[in-house]
Amino acid sequence: MMTREYPPEVYGGAGVHVMELVRHLRSLATVDVHCMGAERDTAHVYGPDPGLAGANAAITTLSADLRMAVGAEGADLVHSHTWYTGLAGHLAAQLYGVPHVLTAHSLEPMRPWKAEQLGGGYRVSSWVEHNAVEYADAVIAVSSGMRTDVCNTYPRVDPDRVHVVRNGIDTTNWYPVDDPFGPGSAPADLGLDPDRPIVAFVGRITRQKGVAHLVAAAHDFAPEIQLVLCAGAPDTPEIGAEIEAAVTELSESRDGVYWVREMLTQPRIREILTAATVFLCPSVYEPLGIVNLEAMACNTAVVASAVGGIPEVVRDNVTGRLVPYDPVDPRGFEAGLAEAVNAVVGDPAAAAAMGKAGRERAEAEFSWESIAEQTLEVYLATLR
Repeated sequence: MMTREYPPEVYGGAGVHVMELVRHLRSLATVDVHCMGAERDTAHVYGPDPGLAGANAAITTLSADLRMAVGAEGADLVHSHTWYTGLAGHLAAQLYGVPHVLTAHSLEPMRPWKAEQLGGGYRVSSWVEHNAVEYADAVIAVSSGMRTDVCNTYPRVDPDRVHVVRNGIDTTNWYPVDDPFGPGSAPADLGLDPDRPIVAFVGRITRQKGVAHLVAAAHDFAPEIQLVLCAGAPDTPEIGAEIEAAVTELSESRDGVYWVREMLTQPRIREILTAATVFLCPSVYEPLGIVNLEAMACNTAVVASAVGGIPEVVRDNVTGRLVPYDPVDPRGFEAGLAEAVNAVVGDPAAAAAMGKAGRERAEAEFSWESIAEQTLEVYLATLR
């Protein structure tokens, strides 16, 4: 298993996916994890070439990929995640004559704002992904929407090689807590009022996650709503400063705005999600969106943009509300978010029913046990 992220260094949905997939696959196969970052006893770790210190981040990543490819000798199959390890998977397959399975968590051509973060490195990462996807023996898409994107973006890929295995949720780790406002809880420590509705967001500050649209929409939230932004790790100083200014302006126009910038532990996020009336996901691009499943598992209604794989998770008017996104009409999107949030908050009984339905859907359709079994089937098909 080739990945950039692995515990304890998990910061996004791909890292959560790998962590849970490995945990459940190990009851079905022998899985060795090859990752990047800090040394740990639970995986083989690869760092960049020290001689490239100070080089563009994409180039230093590729130097770690070379080492990872060498370290994969002896595997029956290699499975890469994201562009960060696509080159390692491709080279290992070529070197050792084994299948390369690639999970597409996102696609570089559909995230042009990454050029703002990576500069010329974005063209490098795009080339790596293009090569890895086209040569992979099998591509796993994390949603049907993602499969469509893969086939449209890389038309040379045989559609028969593109399989859908959706992301999942561990509902024994994500569940509604009994007293989210109890002493020492995150909502209590933030000073949230339990008698006022709460809208929550959890995610990184990136163009992809639509944080700027959320803050703009919040100007039109009903006055009784409290907004909790668990948002940190901006992609660039520029977008960080942009969101800082926007949140400051919002806080001057209304009360009840809480911005949590540090990364919270899972139990504290669980408390915030349980306390929330609505979880808001304003992403402009989202192959699936594990965070929506996490909110649903906590009995929370979800208002989300109808992009990518989100409609495969959030059922409109059943587990939440979906809002159309049109990149040429951002103001219309923001107005739609505010309208949907106010509608759900304004009907507490409906919001509670949506939360209950979301929990039931998360339990019934997104188990990691099933996802591990489906992944193994892809492996076996490539080995036949």
